[in-house]
Amino acid sequence: MMPFLRFKGIDSDIVRHAAPYLIDQMSLIANLPKETVKIEVISVVQITDTPSSVEIFMFERDQETHDHLASMINKKLTDYGYTNVHVFFVILNPDLYYKEGIPLKEIPRNVETTFM
Repeated sequence: MMPFLRFKGIDSDIVRHAAPYLIDQMSLIANLPKETVKIEVISVVQITDTPSSVEIFMFERDQETHDHLASMINKKLTDYGYTNVHVFFVILNPDLYYKEGIPLKEIPRNVETTFM
């Protein structure tokens, strides 16, 4: 499910250490169930000088939510000494996202519960 955070050029131990915070914050900011947040570190072979980056594959939210997510991720990576990290979103369409061959059609959200 979504979202996928894919880190390139960031040490996997740093990502592993930051993961609980990133999951909590992604869940709060984007109104997502925590179990849907997936994190990966992608190994790349640089041919030209490329910056470290975070690709976020997710369903579209309002601009303010995307801005808040990008800022939160940048701040956390800056705390670990990473600067000039590029954060960008790859926006997915739930009609074109298939799980077991069936289109998802609906964006998963946290379910608000009230206690009496």
